[in-house]
Amino acid sequence: MVLYFSGTGNSRYVAKRIGREIDDEVSDLFERIRSHDNSELRSESPWVVVVPTYAWRIPHIVQEWLEHTALLGNGDIYFVMTCGGSIGNAGKHLRQLCERKKLNYLGCMAVVMPENYLAMFDVPPREKALEVIRKSENVIEKAANLIKSHSGFPQPDITVMDRVNSGIVNDIFYPAFVHAKKFYATGACISCGKCVKLCPLNNISLETDKPVWGKNCTHCMACICNCPCEAIEYGKHSRGKNRYHCPKNGSDEKEG
Repeated sequence: MVLYFSGTGNSRYVAKRIGREIDDEVSDLFERIRSHDNSELRSESPWVVVVPTYAWRIPHIVQEWLEHTALLGNGDIYFVMTCGGSIGNAGKHLRQLCERKKLNYLGCMAVVMPENYLAMFDVPPREKALEVIRKSENVIEKAANLIKSHSGFPQPDITVMDRVNSGIVNDIFYPAFVHAKKFYATGACISCGKCVKLCPLNNISLETDKPVWGKNCTHCMACICNCPCEAIEYGKHSRGKNRYHCPKNGSDEKEG
């Protein structure tokens, strides 16, 4: 079974592609995380977890969900992480997670996808994004083929900086930077409530017909990148910048 979490569509696209290649069920974790649903899951095929990279690790909200949810049946598990450049030493922490859960860790593969972290970086225009995705297809296919053959993912070379980024930098980054203080809605807001529905942590509410952010944010960028009017800003950094929504996902996407 392929499980995925996605804020702007990159990991959704990769999960769907892998699911088709290995002919397996694909399940969005959005509602489970949003509703704190930790009921057990069962799969007779290997588990494949597809997630974005947040500060060189899997998102904390996915880590917490995995910690508290029993994955029954097949004991093998793969991780595929979409990223703008590097996943650092994420594999070390995933292996430790799997040891705690008594799952057979078969590796973690990085898939470079278009940058979507608008809180820090510029995101590419559509044609550039499509070019990045085209270049990722061989890696996605390689991951799918290894899963089909029940082979482990190759282990990447890990540098000292990888260890630092996935370790102390991740530990510092979340409390220091991952918050919703800079999000706000401009006068272009039409009070559609889409941002409220797309927040995986129920962190957004409408007050006097305008979105208000609470303290529980994971920086998935779903709200700012999926606003139909581009009425959400992140401080000064996002002003006049492109928003990102994976251009290869179909119109059926609710975005998760």
